[in-house]
Amino acid sequence: MTSLLDEPRAHHTASPSDRLRTTMAAARLSFTWLGVRKSLNSQQKNQAADSFGAEGKFLSAGKKLLDTSHPAFKAVTAIRGRAVAYWKGVSLPYPEPGVRLIRQDAIARFDEQIAAFGEELDDAVAELDRHYDELRAAARDRLGDLFDNGDYPATLVGLFGIEHDYPSVEPPDYLRQLSPALYEQECRRVQSRFDQAVQLAEAAFMEELARLVEHLTERLGGQEDGKPKVFRDSAVDNMTQFFERFRALNVRSNEQLDELVTRAQGIVSGVAPQALRDSGELRQQIATQLATVQSSLDGLLVDRPRRNILRRPR
Repeated sequence: MTSLLDEPRAHHTASPSDRLRTTMAAARLSFTWLGVRKSLNSQQKNQAADSFGAEGKFLSAGKKLLDTSHPAFKAVTAIRGRAVAYWKGVSLPYPEPGVRLIRQDAIARFDEQIAAFGEELDDAVAELDRHYDELRAAARDRLGDLFDNGDYPATLVGLFGIEHDYPSVEPPDYLRQLSPALYEQECRRVQSRFDQAVQLAEAAFMEELARLVEHLTERLGGQEDGKPKVFRDSAVDNMTQFFERFRALNVRSNEQLDELVTRAQGIVSGVAPQALRDSGELRQQIATQLATVQSSLDGLLVDRPRRNILRRPR
């Protein structure tokens, strides 16, 4: 993926929020998902309340319709988790619930990947449906008198799905003629949201880098029972993936953060995990250098409230 640092010079003179508006698109990911919990009806709540000497109207109770720990159900759930992780990994936050920003030149690849997740989900649901009778029988045994066959659809096929779209976050053109004043108001609102998006992106990158640096530093410099702590290859690999994502999505809104990312990348660049395991001297050297980056990041994180980083709306 091309870095924003490689964009034409005209983009270098634009503000970070303008760069977001001209190079990114809003992308929304949503799911159709079978609910596996259901509230008890009034009679059932009264029966449950009686066992505690309580009144049913003051009791909130539900039942779990299917065992979600079944391997076939977990396989379905895992695909949703991977799809969300992919969406977040190729996008930046936006101050509107359920919406994130992806690069316009990455839309085709995003479409392909979400479609692949959809096909994978269909296959996993078909496999889950083959175990459906088994799951219902287990639920009948578990729920006893609370079991109601009416709670269960005839098949699970078609009850799970992944959808995505690209909602417009720009003022509608018709407002320009209909109400120029309202159009200008909407333009200011959208500009404010992109300003917030820049701040949200900056904060997200800062927090992720701090977390990765802290984890790797702790793994390299710490000891357990007098021996160096064991660390997985992922401790280094995750940082490498962060650098790639930062290069692709960074809008150059914070020179201090850019400099710290460059420093951290220079420290771990070309360092193999096995070399760190084999050399105590190299471990200590990398840990010491990363500690200085961590200290600087801590200072930026502490300073964030004064820089007016806006929080994502809940």
